[in-house]
Amino acid sequence: MNKIHKIISAACGTLLLFSTGCFKENYLVFDKNFTGIYFLQDTMRYSFGVTPTETTEYTLEIPVQIMGTPSAQPREMAFEIIPDSTDAVEDEQFRLVPAILQPDSINGTIPIVLLRNGLAGNYTDGYTLYKMGIRLVENKNFTPTLSTDRQICVIKFDNAIEQPNWCDYRGTKIWDEQKLGKWHPYKLIKMVEYYHKIKDINIETYRKLVELYGENMEKSEYGHFSTYSTVIKKYVFTPTYEYFRDHEDEVRALIKELYNEDDFPFDFADPSTYDVY
Repeated sequence: MNKIHKIISAACGTLLLFSTGCFKENYLVFDKNFTGIYFLQDTMRYSFGVTPTETTEYTLEIPVQIMGTPSAQPREMAFEIIPDSTDAVEDEQFRLVPAILQPDSINGTIPIVLLRNGLAGNYTDGYTLYKMGIRLVENKNFTPTLSTDRQICVIKFDNAIEQPNWCDYRGTKIWDEQKLGKWHPYKLIKMVEYYHKIKDINIETYRKLVELYGENMEKSEYGHFSTYSTVIKKYVFTPTYEYFRDHEDEVRALIKELYNEDDFPFDFADPSTYDVY
């Protein structure tokens, strides 16, 4: 695959060099001829999952940071696809677009457009997990810096339904089994379905929910919805519980069809039995 080098006008800055190792100490060094750039994450994961079927594209934004002073001008960042770390095909599973660092900022993103219609797999046979390696490269604006690991990010993506990225204070994924029962993708499908219906009940409340928790409840801190816990309990947890309680035969048939499974954990707790959180 051809390398991607998209370059615009050069800009100078002040260099902030970090020590090697665990980057526990910072040293300020001035060099007007150098502006460094590095990734803030070495891996990222995305699944279209429960997004509406009409959503055919998603722009995954890989966070980067520069060493140096901000510029009053936009500056393009250069990157390339690493063939040995990539099994996705350009213009089939992804599309590349220019990566521009906005004026007066030291934080930016490398955008990769993921194409849903090109992703293989289904409920019955499983989904294909695609991998893509991105490497920062030098241009007239920036030079990749810090360790080699900070210059590379590997992203993985598919069309599967994954457990939401609700994490505890250690960054470990959590799922409240006491209230939601054992994790199963179909539970999240129903929860998000009822979550979206709030838009038809109160559009302003829905907009605030999306701002706090994301379009598909993906941004809940610690798996809690404390700011709007009463709304979530009434319009999401309660109808989800009632659906699984009242449609057991239908659910079992769907689970067999969609997942080729013979069982489903009918253990979604009755919201009337626990306190709002």
